[in-house]
Amino acid sequence: MTHRRRLGTFLTAVTAGALLLSACGQSGNEASKPTASNTGGAASGQTITYAGEQEFNSYNSIAVNNLVNSTAMQRVLLGFWYYGEKGVVTPDKDFGTYTKTSDDPLTVEYEFNAKGVWSDGNPIDCDDALLYWAAKSGKIKGFQVDGTTGVELVKAPACKAGEKKFTFEYSEPFADWESNGPGAADVLPAHVAYKAAGMSEADFIAAVQAADAKKLEAVIKFYNEGWVIEGGIKDMSLFPASGPYKISAMEPGQSLTLSTNDKWWGAKPATPTVVMRVISQEEQAQALQNREVNLIEPQPNPDLLAQLEGMQGVTVKTGDAYTYEHLDFNFDSSEFKDKTLREAFAKCVPRQLIVDNLIKPLAPQAQVLQVRNTLPFEASYATVSQGSGSEAYAQPDIEGAKALLEKAGKVGMEVKIGHNLPNPRRTQEVQLIADSCNKAGFKITDAGDEKFFEAGGPLATNTYDVALFAWTGSAEVSGWSSTYTTVKECSEAGKENNNGCYSSKETDDLIKKLNAEIDKTKHPAIIAQIEKVLWQDLATIPLFAHPNMLAWDEKLQNIVPNPAQSSVTWNMDKWALAQ
Repeated sequence: MTHRRRLGTFLTAVTAGALLLSACGQSGNEASKPTASNTGGAASGQTITYAGEQEFNSYNSIAVNNLVNSTAMQRVLLGFWYYGEKGVVTPDKDFGTYTKTSDDPLTVEYEFNAKGVWSDGNPIDCDDALLYWAAKSGKIKGFQVDGTTGVELVKAPACKAGEKKFTFEYSEPFADWESNGPGAADVLPAHVAYKAAGMSEADFIAAVQAADAKKLEAVIKFYNEGWVIEGGIKDMSLFPASGPYKISAMEPGQSLTLSTNDKWWGAKPATPTVVMRVISQEEQAQALQNREVNLIEPQPNPDLLAQLEGMQGVTVKTGDAYTYEHLDFNFDSSEFKDKTLREAFAKCVPRQLIVDNLIKPLAPQAQVLQVRNTLPFEASYATVSQGSGSEAYAQPDIEGAKALLEKAGKVGMEVKIGHNLPNPRRTQEVQLIADSCNKAGFKITDAGDEKFFEAGGPLATNTYDVALFAWTGSAEVSGWSSTYTTVKECSEAGKENNNGCYSSKETDDLIKKLNAEIDKTKHPAIIAQIEKVLWQDLATIPLFAHPNMLAWDEKLQNIVPNPAQSSVTWNMDKWALAQ
């Protein structure tokens, strides 16, 4: 799910493992939908080419929460941990180390690798840790981030200029402390930001440790806007790398090229160059068949699966993913502030029909998703979903929905369902909802928009009644906290991942309780309580978990699917193409 927010995201108060807004089928606007034939040459043994539907648009994936940004930067911007095989939080010992040194107060000590430098030669040290804390703690107003949960409990690190060590000391226990420090794609070059703002390193460090937003005003502006990419990269010096790859070229609307970082202190990448091409979903299979690309990760559908499985020399894998489709109500500016109307709508949404018609042909085991924060392949799903309240909406109740609309005097009420375009499956979902809900007295309008996820677009400005999209996350319980936590202000800059501005003190308290619970065996029971409240409030309507699908040239080695938001690119530097 992702918008990162948004392309986030798939921005909310969450940990480094915050949910990412997933377009899951978005191809962008017409200018960014190159065909397979107009985006460059074929792949070679020195180059591996990956195809995706969205264009990389921000080096700072914390501020622009979009899955494509985090995916592209997995091995360009490293951190103390990453989502490794099977989506497990995995320490990245090449980048640095971290150790919990105390439970009371919870204290974690971090140390950057002594050899660690940015690709421009600047050391990775204290100022970079402080930029992460400044943005993610929420204690310095103005930073646009994907969430603050967890880091908000941490004091400003007391490190000094040039020091490689820093400490996170918490004011209370935090369940996901292991993934709360800066992870892959999270550590950004502070020297670039404060130099762009006209500050010295000493002044920057002092201002952060004093939480002085006024002195940091220009840094904050650069952090939010300076790494956003529109129409290509104008100044490559603003985009240094800390991993085995660095950005070496970008062709707007076409491709992003990553090449070996000669300042990287670890093992060199198996393949010198990886090209991430922008190719619409309907053209990716042909591009793979022609070997114009080596690897695709498309939105799965039955026809595409059959096409790929019929290709010679192509490996196809489907599996589980921490991604789920859902309908979100606009509590800010739509008539769905009225719970009676939310209930009427929920009664007519044909969730089972959507799964049967659009998902089961691809994944026969697929089922209607009963809850939001645990997925069917997770061991705790039965515990969390049993008695959640979803059973009241298992099948459409047209008469019940009609009665509620009549009681509210809202028969004929228009409902604009917003989603990203082009996305054939979501268009079909909206049509199935319209076929059902129009019978109950609603007037469903397909409000699909190519700019749905963009800054100033419908999702950001709440110009929809119901939003249809997906979140991509992980197994971390704090990752989705901000999606349901009351926002400080319902604005594009302030609502983080809680796009519709849902608010419930009971939910807030339960989420806080969950995040502070170190004993993971107690998590399912607390999540079950949260889900009951979310169903009682009809905060959102979960639809289904997304099946994951990858296809690649069988000569490509070391491709390891990953169900978490790191995507298949988590081990990109190990990819190799046999000759």
